[in-house]
Amino acid sequence: MRYRFMGNTGLRVSELCMGTMTFGREADEKTSHAILDMFAEAGGNFIDTADIYAGGDSESITGRWLAGRDREDFVVASKVRYATGDGPNDRGLGRKHILAGIDASLRRLGTDYLDLYQIHAWDPATPLEETLATLDTLVTGGKVRHIGASNVTGWQLQKAIDLSRAHGWEPFTCLQPLYNLLDRSTEWELLDVCRNEGLGVIPWSPLRGGWLAGSIRRGTDAPAAGSRVETAERMGWSESWSAYAGEERTWRTLDALHAVAGETGRPAAQVAVNWLLRRPGVTAPIIGARTTEQLTTTLPSSDWELTPEQTARLGEASALPRPYPYSVIATDPGDR
Repeated sequence: MRYRFMGNTGLRVSELCMGTMTFGREADEKTSHAILDMFAEAGGNFIDTADIYAGGDSESITGRWLAGRDREDFVVASKVRYATGDGPNDRGLGRKHILAGIDASLRRLGTDYLDLYQIHAWDPATPLEETLATLDTLVTGGKVRHIGASNVTGWQLQKAIDLSRAHGWEPFTCLQPLYNLLDRSTEWELLDVCRNEGLGVIPWSPLRGGWLAGSIRRGTDAPAAGSRVETAERMGWSESWSAYAGEERTWRTLDALHAVAGETGRPAAQVAVNWLLRRPGVTAPIIGARTTEQLTTTLPSSDWELTPEQTARLGEASALPRPYPYSVIATDPGDR
């Protein structure tokens, strides 16, 4: 496993991040620990969780695994924003919830600090100044080393960066966006902000809940029983069958993905992650697994490289039509 700097920081992270959303939900504790063992043995040091994953059980399971290891060997990230209880202040990015959230996360993870603490999404109900000032106190107080954002728009991210700069607060050092071959609107604005401001990018859902894992191809008329896509359809999650199956672009992308997989002799899942790893600005895609067998498939995604021609072909097949104003903000060859 190779390592990359997180944006313009001195923090080195493995170029694959282990996501723990399945821990305590699809994967029991024994399986979750086996997944983490395999990831660490491959050289992975970057682990991402959140206070709401499995109602906090994901953090607890991860914490019990960390207890048997040298904490300094790992970069541990968590998130705060969504409801963790029924009280009126058990959600959002207000000072009260953030301060309660960091203490609860540290307790479950069995550590006295987080390497990365991220806002899980924008909170329109809380002044941004309150959120950023509170996060700054966590860094100066030693509970958090770096802060980041997830699930925000371009203007929201830029505003947060500018406010932190103006007030001398700790800035965001990374963004965790939805980004994969099927979801590329992150390229329209967010990646430009990250590159211009020196933020690392750690995409979530690089396989889009199984759509890019290899089992779905043109001619498939329904998701497999028990699959993530089938579950998403029942639960109304964003990676559902109905969200993608009706788009010709989906099948065109899958055609190219399977063709390149055949050329490389690599599983489609590895091709999808490898493509994402080579995108400008991307630091470390967040891979997830319900079983060690799934992780065996995706872990080697960083051990090889697509050719420029294969990378371009995947990009062309999966290209999204640009809406206004991006459609008229074309780069002229003479622009610098």
